[in-house]
Formats: sequence, structure tokens, C-alpha cells
Amino acid sequence: MKGLIEELRQRRAAARLGGGEKALQKQQARGKMTARDRIDFLLDEGTFVELDTFATTRCADFGMDQRHTPGDGVVTGSGQIEGNLVYLASQDFSAMGGSLGEMHAEKICRAMDLAVKCGCPFLQINDSGGARIQEGLSSLAGYAKIFLRNTHASGVIPQITIILGPCAGGAVYSPAITDFIFMVEGMSQMFITGPDVIKAVTGEEVTFEELGGAAVHGTQSGVAHFVSQTERESLSLVKKLLSFLPSNNLDNPPQAEPTDSPPLEDEELEHIIPVRPQEPYDIREVFFRVFDYGDLLEVQPEYAKNSVVGFARLNGHPVGVVGNQPAVLAGVLDINSSDKISRFVRFCDCFNLPLITFVDVPGFLPGTQQEFGGIIRHGAKLLYAYSEATVPKISLILRKAYGGAYISLSARDMGFDRILAYPTAEIAVMGPEAAANIIFRREIAEAEDPEAKRTEKLEEFREKFTKPYAAAALGYVDAIIEPRVTRLELTRALEMTLKKRETRPRKKHGNIPL
Repeated sequence: MKGLIEELRQRRAAARLGGGEKALQKQQARGKMTARDRIDFLLDEGTFVELDTFATTRCADFGMDQRHTPGDGVVTGSGQIEGNLVYLASQDFSAMGGSLGEMHAEKICRAMDLAVKCGCPFLQINDSGGARIQEGLSSLAGYAKIFLRNTHASGVIPQITIILGPCAGGAVYSPAITDFIFMVEGMSQMFITGPDVIKAVTGEEVTFEELGGAAVHGTQSGVAHFVSQTERESLSLVKKLLSFLPSNNLDNPPQAEPTDSPPLEDEELEHIIPVRPQEPYDIREVFFRVFDYGDLLEVQPEYAKNSVVGFARLNGHPVGVVGNQPAVLAGVLDINSSDKISRFVRFCDCFNLPLITFVDVPGFLPGTQQEFGGIIRHGAKLLYAYSEATVPKISLILRKAYGGAYISLSARDMGFDRILAYPTAEIAVMGPEAAANIIFRREIAEAEDPEAKRTEKLEEFREKFTKPYAAAALGYVDAIIEPRVTRLELTRALEMTLKKRETRPRKKHGNIPL
């Protein structure tokens, strides 16, 4: 028995070395953590339980019979983060470049299947050269199996991808199906075809970083949800994200202890938001004075900056937060912000996170570029996402709420459960200037002083139709509140809707206007 145990220990030790000591040292020399280091950093100490430690490729072609590596280039298993069970797969670039072959894919699929059965999040750490060409179609079949499981698990358990190296070709689609993608500046790359292929086909010259680096996906494409400077910062953000989320779609989000920071009443809120509707301000200043101190986690902060979405806690309750950003493009809705908000709203609805929406929006962005780009279709996604959501939906109208943008973000007949407004709110079919010019066109044209008449009629329209009292009189606003009691009133609105239950007609699935 002693000899057998010694052999087992030697095999375990060999498996822990992945592609070997030299390959691991090369990985570390690049300033990168190893696959196992990443797992150890993420998980609570001593909780990792490995799956399929000795699995290896069955391929013998193209010299593969001489390159069998225990684990086949990926470390999989389960563990705990802050005491909560997760399953994960961490690709090992030191072993055959982390390339995905048949057994590599089988290991990932097994971890995913167990995550769904156990009802807990699945985390994948991607650091791979892509498909293992030597295994041919078996590699492609492996990707297909993973994509299928990603899709079936969507909306059932949270799925998180951390890109800590290259991720190219078909490998990018599994991350894209998952709920959130984390990337690191100067380390992570995602692209369908590399610079060499692009140059050969189109003649364009581009670097790996310019093509698919973290900055590109965090600011332009919107593929990445969180961008960090270091691996450890990225992995720490993953832990913070998970602290807001339930383990699965049947659980409620984890509640923290109620807090009195910030206070329930804050007079500073009366000075943050300018009375003049054209004057900008940063919506995040409102968030910081309303939600539990230090808890706001913004998603895609550098993409579609005219909107802000993220997770926060309100008196200990995790919530999804959506807000227009008047400091950027006046908070207008466009193609990218519509997509950003829609996807976030649908995620929150999947995992029972109440939605609180802060509205200060002049409308949808006009122009040929937006129309040709399909603003109608993208704006429809926003309407669809909010209409589909059955979680508590609370809206606070700060200033402007005009037209279709008002309908999307705060209309009673879109199924919002509680609608509040500041005295500064303006709720109308369109902005007062445009409306007055249409309704009073003849009177203005016939007046001795058209500009004076326009100003008079503008104030008349604003007084009669845009002030929040007109909407409240028709039942479209539940309460008009003083800004200083925003945290108090939102807490009350949340508490009165937390036990909400709403069903929809049975169907296979809807057809969102993608």
C-alpha cells in the first residue's frame, strides 16, 4: 500500500505542475498568476475540491502521444467564496497553451453540469490559445458542448467569465453568452480573427491590443463589463459582484445588515440636482447619497456613459440600479445605452433583484446615424426588457421624462409598481419648447412680438402639462417627494414591493427584438 500511496502523491504533484516547472515559471515571468494561483485567490482557503485531476487527451496524432498532460490544460472543481458554493474552470496556459481539446472540454462541461444541478454560480477563467488543432473536429465539438450548456444555464445560475490571457476565434462565444465578462488592461484579448488574418483579408494593420484589448471592449464594443489594472483587482471584483447575487434563480439575493449610512434624510440632495433642465450633473452623486455607503458596483462604467447601471444595497437589500447620466449627452437614450440598460434589466429579472430607475431623460437621440443603426429596434429592446420584468420596479423621476423615453423608464402602464417624482420633474409627450412651438404655432406667428409670445406660451404649457402634479392628478405618479427624503422614500417603496409576485402567460419564450 505504501508504494501505491507514494505513486498517487507523485501523480498529484505532477498534475499540479501543469505543463511543467519551466512553463509555469514562464507564465509567472510574464507577470501572470498560474491557473491554480487564480483559484486559490478566488476561493476561501481550504475549500477547493478538484475534479478530473488526471484526465488527459486521447489523441495520438501529430505527436500528441508524447504530449499527454495530467488535467489536459484546465483545472476544474468546486469551492466556496464567502462561504457560498461555486464551480469553476481555470485554463492553464502552461499546458499546451491552454488549448481546448476533447477532454479539456469534457472537464469544463462536467463542472457546468454540476453547477446547474447544485444551483450555484459557474466561473470560467479563460487563458487559452484556442482550439487544439491536432484534435480537429473534436475541439470544435467541445466548444459546441460548452455553448449549449452556457445557453441552458442562462437565467438559471449566474455565469461569470474572467479573461486573463488570449481568447480568440470560437472561444470568444462562450464568454459572450455568460452574464458578465471581466478583463485586465494589457493582459486580456478577445477577437474573432487575429491581426494577421485581418491584414491578409482587408489590408488593415492593427495590434492585438488595438483589436481586442480590455480598453477596446470596455469602451467601444461593450463586450467587457468590468476592466481592471491587475489580475488580483479583477478577481476581487468578481467576489464583490457575487456578494450581490443569489446562487440561482430560485433563491433571493443575500441580504446584509440594515445600515444608517447614509442617513435617511440628506439636505445635500436638494443642491445636487439643478432646477434648470438643461444644466448637467453627475447622477452617481445621487446614488452615493441614497444607497448603502460603499456598496455601489457600477457595470460597464466606460461604455455608453450616458447611462449608469450597477448593483447597490438599500437598507441591506441588494438591488439593480439604472439611471440616465445628464453629464453625458444630457442623459439621452441611444443605441448603446438601450442595449446596456436592457441586458442589465433582464439579468436583474432573472435573479430576483428589484429594479430602481432614476429618470432624467430628454428622449431618444435623433439623427440619421441612430436611425440607420436601428434605434427603433434597440429602443424596443428597452421596452421589452422592462415590460418582461416581474421583479419589483420602482422609478424616481428627477427632472425630464419625455415621450418614448418616459414610457420605457417610468410609465405606470409598463408595469412599474411605485413611481415617485421630485418637484423638478417634467413629464410630457415632448419637451416644452418643441410642444409649445407645435401647439401654439399660429398664435406665435400672428403675435406682434413672436419671441415674447413664445416665452409666454412656453411657460403656460410647462405650468399646465409638464409639472409632476398634472401626472399625479391622473394617477401616473404615486407621490411627489422632497429630494432630502429620497433614501427614506425609496426604502419604503422597496419594502412595500419586496414580496411582489407576478406571473406571465405560459410560453416557450418571447421574441425580443434582437
